[in-house]
Amino acid sequence: MDTPVVEMKQVKKRFGYIQALGGVDFKAYPGEVTAIVGDNGSGKSTLIKILAGGLKPDGGEIHIRDRVFASLTAKQAIEQGITTVYQDLALDNCKDCAGNIFLGREIMKCKILLDHRLMRERTKELLKRLHISIPDITQPVEKMSGGQRQALAVARAVYAGGDIMIFDEPTSAMGLKETSRIMELFLDLKKQGKTIILISHNLFQVFDVADRICVLHNGFLVDSFLTGDSSPQKLHEMIVEKEEEMTDEEMV
Repeated sequence: MDTPVVEMKQVKKRFGYIQALGGVDFKAYPGEVTAIVGDNGSGKSTLIKILAGGLKPDGGEIHIRDRVFASLTAKQAIEQGITTVYQDLALDNCKDCAGNIFLGREIMKCKILLDHRLMRERTKELLKRLHISIPDITQPVEKMSGGQRQALAVARAVYAGGDIMIFDEPTSAMGLKETSRIMELFLDLKKQGKTIILISHNLFQVFDVADRICVLHNGFLVDSFLTGDSSPQKLHEMIVEKEEEMTDEEMV
């Protein structure tokens, strides 16, 4: 696709004396997975929190299709079709699977009572469709494994809909089997025309699913390329080289 669904232009953000983003340009296209990579403190999470409406930038523009925003609120981001799975998952530990998937979108019966039966049935259908295995969906989330919690957060994002989906380290707590299924899910969503933005430290995983890779370093976009134009080894060397350059500058 020649026209990006998301375009961020010269986005800046400071936290006191710390420059988190120094003027970042970023694009994401429909039917593609765009990965954002970089060392710790490079600005990856700050950038997606601005896109998801969790942070207000100090400057720049955010283009969503044909609309332009100086900043987004969380509500505006959702209205623009943006759903986000943060690294901390933002699950309610006291609720079960259905309670988390339908959080804020509860199904009611007689307009006054929660329809727990219907929500659990639809939860089972959703998890089955995504090949996510949670044997007891009635137990509170706090009793689930890290992989189950991560998978549930991804399922909630899929249920929420929207055509721009942001995932921050979506497989960090998963085993190999669960990780493989989530990667397959990304490919399925891509075929549906979804725009997927992925943050991951696993460079081999990134090259398995991403179409484009954007490299952030010290709050700046230092490279952007099609996945086929590089390799995990080359990308790792670039990130290490940038980190060493920053360390050398600090020592001068």
